Amino acid sequence: MAADPKVYAFEEVAKHDKIKDCWLIINGKVYDVSQFMEEHPGGEEVMLAATAKDASSDFEDIGHSDDAREKMGNYCIGQIDVATVPLKRAHISLPQAQYNSSKGPGFVIKILQFLLPLVILGLALAVRRSTKEE
Repeated sequence: MAADPKVYAFEEVAKHDKIKDCWLIINGKVYDVSQFMEEHPGGEEVMLAATAKDASSDFEDIGHSDDAREKMGNYCIGQIDVATVPLKRAHISLPQAQYNSSKGPGFVIKILQFLLPLVILGLALAVRRSTKEE
């Protein structure tokens, strides 16, 4: 996407709701996915069902891969003008921080919080068993 992204009105984006002309709004950005319709693993119907609305939750709920998130950049054509979104559809999500799948220190701490109690429980059972045998 260019350094100064184009801003689209909701009404303009909503007109693009056909298989050969499909635009989606995801996290405040507008994507022209017309060329991707046939390739989409979920099928054309899934993408068409996400037109003329904020498709952010639809996209996030599916749990797309990192690869899918990278490919999104190829289809981004601009941003949505939030002021043009009708009130009943005014829940357009702002861009979210990218999911970081790295297994850094936070990941190790979570694993230890799970494994440490199991190790202690195992040791306690082993000690109890050995003292019963004596």
